[in-house]
Amino acid sequence: MKYTLRNIWKGVKYYFNLLSDREDERQVVEQVSAGVVFRGTNLWILMFAILIASLGLNVNSPAVIIGAMLISPLMGPIIGMGLSVGIGDYDLLKRALKNYGVATLISVVTATLYFLISPLSEARSELLARTSPTLYDVLIAFCGGAAGVLALTTKSKGQVIPGVAIATALMPPLCTAGYGLATAQWNYFLGAFYLFFINTVFIALSTFLGVKLMRFHTNPSLSPERMQYGRRVITIILVITLIPAAIMTVSIVQKNIFERNVTAFVERELPHAGTQIVDRRVVHDTLRVVAVGRIISEAELADARSRMAYYGLKGVALEMIQGTGAELATRYNSEIAASEGRVALLAQQLEAYTRYDTLTAHVASEATVLFPGVVSVAVGRVGGETVALVQLAPSDEEQPRTDPEQLQQWLRVRTQEENLRLVLE
Repeated sequence: MKYTLRNIWKGVKYYFNLLSDREDERQVVEQVSAGVVFRGTNLWILMFAILIASLGLNVNSPAVIIGAMLISPLMGPIIGMGLSVGIGDYDLLKRALKNYGVATLISVVTATLYFLISPLSEARSELLARTSPTLYDVLIAFCGGAAGVLALTTKSKGQVIPGVAIATALMPPLCTAGYGLATAQWNYFLGAFYLFFINTVFIALSTFLGVKLMRFHTNPSLSPERMQYGRRVITIILVITLIPAAIMTVSIVQKNIFERNVTAFVERELPHAGTQIVDRRVVHDTLRVVAVGRIISEAELADARSRMAYYGLKGVALEMIQGTGAELATRYNSEIAASEGRVALLAQQLEAYTRYDTLTAHVASEATVLFPGVVSVAVGRVGGETVALVQLAPSDEEQPRTDPEQLQQWLRVRTQEENLRLVLE
């Protein structure tokens, strides 16, 4: 038994051993260091890649977006950050961080300028897909980065690097962030930039772990305290990055579970013999189901409502809209007509209130001419009736007194309000 297990373990080590295929360490470090720098050709390629990705997002073309990801040189500084932390080369880390910041800034500015001048401003599905990152994006970034660093540090590279560039998708989030800035939609900018940050952190993390796995030599001048401090900083960054993604993932999972429960409840608990469910949706904690054909009785509905808690729908009300096709059409038409009537009534009420603003200005200017004792007039609705508030000047023997009855009569005719009430000050 022990001999068999020993043979199995030898076989596993033989097939999964990475060290036998390891690339020369110095060559890997030189290659990564060269890819960190962003200037000249690299910078122009980055800008063109951003423009191509922005065009792909604008016209909703996955093929164009994939092409932009294949030519993007953005992976260089990110891998440089992970490698530098893994081997303790802080000069390389500083250069990687500097070039990463420059590349990110230029990418966002380029995408923003493109979307400012683009005549197509609608957010399409490819763009919206980059605005709500979850833990699944974390896993994609980590696994993609792990594949990339293994390809970089071993001799059998194959076609891994292009696949990593497509899988981790660094370009589209930056372009989406530019779209958010250009259209002042900050939720798009924050969501997309957070996705880019997730990709950055976990590609760098997988590079760091890959370097440790491949047993690259660490800077001998690095003290244990400095290494401990570096690990602590990495842990804090990882936790801060994971928390929002975890919250979004929980929200999405809960929503999917809720929708699945709704579907299961409708399919299993509402009788279908002679009844066709044509629509179901949840609006403000109410499950509204539209059905045609055989009418589901109140007793059957009551029984179905009693089972909603078993499907995780406690607190959700069930509303059935059912009948023949013609009956439903008539009902919907009547509901639409009623809604239109309510809108028209509200519009009339709003007009009735706002007309007094204009009316007051005209009545006040006329009243001060016709009735010299009048100082000001304000007309409005108070408690369901029309009221005119009139301020009179102090009594003066040389000036004729204003007759309240005459003033009230004139106001009623002028405002076309027979029941207008006069209030004097």
